[in-house]
Amino acid sequence: MSDDLAKPRGLNSPLWRRLNTLSGLVLFTYVASHLLNHAVGIFSIDALVTSGKWFLSFWHQALPTAALYSALTVHLVIALVAIYRRDSLRDTSRAELAQLTLGLSIPVFLIAHLMGTRVLDEFFDTDPSYLYVQLVVWKFAPHYIANQTVLLLASWIHGCIGLHLWLRFKLGYRRLQPLWLTLAVMIPTLSLAGFVASGMEVLRMAEDSAWLGFVLESFKLPRGEEQQTFQAWVQNVEYSYYGLVLLAFAARSVRLHLLKQAVPDVTLTYHTGQQVGLRPGATILETSRSAGIPHASVCGGRGRCSTCRVRIGIGLNALPPPSELEAKVLSRVGAPDNVRLACQTVPTVDIEVTPLLPPAQASVEDTGARPDYLAGQERDIVVLFADIRGFTKLTEQRLPYDTVFILNRYFSEMGHAIESAGGRIDKFIGDGIMALFGIDRGIEVGARNAITAACLMGENLERLNESLAADLDEPLRIGIGIHGGPAIVGELGYRETRGLTAVGDTVNIASRLEALTKDHGVQLILSESVISAAGMSLEIGERAEVTARGREQSISVRLVEDATALPSAVTGSGGLP
Repeated sequence: MSDDLAKPRGLNSPLWRRLNTLSGLVLFTYVASHLLNHAVGIFSIDALVTSGKWFLSFWHQALPTAALYSALTVHLVIALVAIYRRDSLRDTSRAELAQLTLGLSIPVFLIAHLMGTRVLDEFFDTDPSYLYVQLVVWKFAPHYIANQTVLLLASWIHGCIGLHLWLRFKLGYRRLQPLWLTLAVMIPTLSLAGFVASGMEVLRMAEDSAWLGFVLESFKLPRGEEQQTFQAWVQNVEYSYYGLVLLAFAARSVRLHLLKQAVPDVTLTYHTGQQVGLRPGATILETSRSAGIPHASVCGGRGRCSTCRVRIGIGLNALPPPSELEAKVLSRVGAPDNVRLACQTVPTVDIEVTPLLPPAQASVEDTGARPDYLAGQERDIVVLFADIRGFTKLTEQRLPYDTVFILNRYFSEMGHAIESAGGRIDKFIGDGIMALFGIDRGIEVGARNAITAACLMGENLERLNESLAADLDEPLRIGIGIHGGPAIVGELGYRETRGLTAVGDTVNIASRLEALTKDHGVQLILSESVISAAGMSLEIGERAEVTARGREQSISVRLVEDATALPSAVTGSGGLP
């Protein structure tokens, strides 16, 4: 396959994205300044006319005019190409659909307004002041009130959606979202208020027939043949636009028909075993969408979000290297060498792919830097298991509501102890808890934090038993098992149940130690490996050798009758980092 076909093309290319962003910013700047100028009409029509002169004096200069109409042309071309290039709307977000729909509808309402102002000014020597616009709209063509209102709202909403889709991956923007939302609502509201207030004032002024005749004469509106010529221009521009849109949809239909007839020369094999033929030059994401295979892509395939990333199996070495844009995004999220962006990768040979993010749950939060261990990595960590002793007997005579209440109180106290000690709650299993320590900061810190967590859990349990004394026949008792060592850490699960967890021998031993607390009649069994990793001289509890199911070698542990006795031993030894 040609190297040219192995590169992102069309709207996926960096040039197209830059042009789209730049043209959109120019148009949004114009719309925002136009709406803010409308808002001046709240004070008076004279104030609106005065501010309008400043507005027009800037945008009617050669450079701003060239930038504005170039941006309008580029933005329209990109929209039409997007229609032509889109294989399916199946995976298009509602925001993108709304943006495209509004973008296509804007020229429908804009053409008459643009022709009645700028074209009349340039070719018929008419004065396109705000007084002229308001008088025509409110006095002689009131049906244009709705046209102008829809145009204003459609342009503003289209621009706001575009800005949001572009900036939502930036943390600074997300932190100030309430402010942006306030401005997004306030600006068009003030603009419409100025539009209505100045329009009402113009209607009152138009009741003076002498004033009305004088003003209309000063506008120098086209009459006779000039008026017919102008109306013909308006119709021709409108029909030309409708024809371009229909042509884009027709060309898209022809392209899709020809694609169905083409014989794919590359096969894409998914982790599920499903195989899909890949047409020449298509990206992995485009292939997934064409085949109806759900594939995460928060940014819509623009190479911004990284949520479409896939792990490549067979065929990795034959893929073309990442582009500058793709390499930058992959570096930002800390992706390993066998991970690529589906929206930027154009396979040239048969490959195996595994999408890394569930389509239904992928969000903006997944677009930032992510720890490399989420993809699967062996790390030395500390694992803690805790379980309530005799909980089945405790709940036999209780209503379901009481059971849920007690469990939630217990989980709240234990969860707070674990998290305040720097641990990460892995899961709740019935009345049991699994927690991980040291994933990010190493086993030494994790070991100290796990010992501190056990102490805090004991203290919180005593406080919980005091508060529930009237509801319990006997205090709650728990067993805690803590062990450290190598474990496979990664994000596991399916759809919304995916989460960071650990598997391996270390996890099994920690679970076994927790179970053995019942046999030894203690609250905590702590492996010597954790004490050693913590770098502490912990002289508490009885030393013992225990065996775990499936292991021939015994494990050296400490049998700690009361975990609340740990603080005196931990003090000065490192406890929390």
